[in-house]
Amino acid sequence: MENKPTVGITLGDYNGIGPEVVIKTLTDERIFHFANYVIYGSRSVIHYYTKALKIQNFQVNELTSFEKLNTKIPNVVNCWNDQVQIAPGKATNEAGADALIALDRAISDLQQKNIDILVTGPVNKQTIAAKLPDFRGQTEYIASKVGAGKSLMMMCDDKLRVGLVTNHLPLKEVAGAIDMNGIFSKIEMLHQSLTQDFAIHKPKIAVLALNPHAGDNNLLGKEDREIIAPAVTKARDKGMIALGPYPADSFFGNHYYRHFDVVLAMYHDQGLIPFKTLTFDTGVNYTAGLPIIRTSPDHGTAYDIAGKDKANAGSLRNAIFAGLDILRNRADYAEMTANPVERVSIERE
Repeated sequence: MENKPTVGITLGDYNGIGPEVVIKTLTDERIFHFANYVIYGSRSVIHYYTKALKIQNFQVNELTSFEKLNTKIPNVVNCWNDQVQIAPGKATNEAGADALIALDRAISDLQQKNIDILVTGPVNKQTIAAKLPDFRGQTEYIASKVGAGKSLMMMCDDKLRVGLVTNHLPLKEVAGAIDMNGIFSKIEMLHQSLTQDFAIHKPKIAVLALNPHAGDNNLLGKEDREIIAPAVTKARDKGMIALGPYPADSFFGNHYYRHFDVVLAMYHDQGLIPFKTLTFDTGVNYTAGLPIIRTSPDHGTAYDIAGKDKANAGSLRNAIFAGLDILRNRADYAEMTANPVERVSIERE
């Protein structure tokens, strides 16, 4: 395939399962038919895990210049000292600091258009925060680095898509963090992303309530009637197909999500518990609203199984293909909207 896109993949925390799922994914030669791959980490970490996993003949190209990009085997950008202390299953501040270095290098290459898509391996927020106290997650960090004032965490699978109004926030702070304009902005962002990134015409958006029973006519809280419902109404007035707020328990319990293209949850666990229950090992985390394309597997570092050849690479593989689909959809959308007058004229002939 000529002019293949290039996918950058960070190993994440090298004491977790990130290196294992990356290696397992890239041992399948068929995946190179679709893209070129650049691993951000180090050759020594790759060597350590191929040996631990007893994987033979996993060749990599040590990349010093993108002019020397290898299109047939994985490329590795050495971001760390080769003498890093690898300790599978252990959370160390060194691993957190190194994961941040690799992430920064990958973001830089993405901004310089050396890579087309960024897939991030799982990290430990606490060990990175030891180096960068304000760190709250890769989603927020990447958004700040690429200059995006707004972004939206969206979990994706063939069965279900879930967007979040608030991300990594203590539950006690959620009610104070939502407002009508903020929720409307998230609905608008979902509408644009599903249209542009997922090629869905007139996407149907379900919005979940914050309180049990959607507040039960203000008996259990006023946010649903006074904040969320007006945001949904505003979205409909703007021509979007948005419905809600729906009580989360009955919405998922009665499988109403099957009738929508995406669900907007108010907080992290409200959306991710049903998502991960329904999409075990296959879900993808996508950051919508950014000028760049970033995806990641929907699992964490999984220290308990690190280095034991037990990690399922399905989510990382899906994250790669989701990124490639979004890249293609964005190109198609840009072409279709570049000259809408001309396009309408052609369609009428």
